[in-house]
Amino acid sequence: MWRFLDTRFEEILGSLLLAVMVSIAFINVIVRYCTSFSFAWTEELTINFFVWIVLLGTARSFRTGGHLGMTLLYDALPRNARLLCYGLSMLLCIAFFGALCWTGALEVLDEYDLESISESLGVPVWWYTIATPLFSLLIIFRMLQRAYADLRSGKY
Repeated sequence: MWRFLDTRFEEILGSLLLAVMVSIAFINVIVRYCTSFSFAWTEELTINFFVWIVLLGTARSFRTGGHLGMTLLYDALPRNARLLCYGLSMLLCIAFFGALCWTGALEVLDEYDLESISESLGVPVWWYTIATPLFSLLIIFRMLQRAYADLRSGKY
């Protein structure tokens, strides 16, 4: 399992989702302009897959250390203060994504209990929203991975 998580899981899944999104949106545009017919379900899939891709991109950014940050003040601090700021920022990020995971799980449970069905495809809505708590856990895992690597190398 560790080998699977050390791979480019986010990039592979995100690429597949993006390919599906582009394909169904393109087909819908062609059908809509060539006929008077339109696929209503394409919007449902593209919007939900877009949310999934954003969460996967966030996990990838934490894995590679490529997230946006303004470091002018941080770089001017002494090493001990930088370590404190680094730890505080990691704790705040973990708290945020932990809260997102918790509230996402509550939403999934509510949708499951209420048997909510999507309007276009008629599938259970929790199939879409299950990604929020799962990918939030992935993001937390990637943050911890990055923090461990940064602290071991001393590049924080």
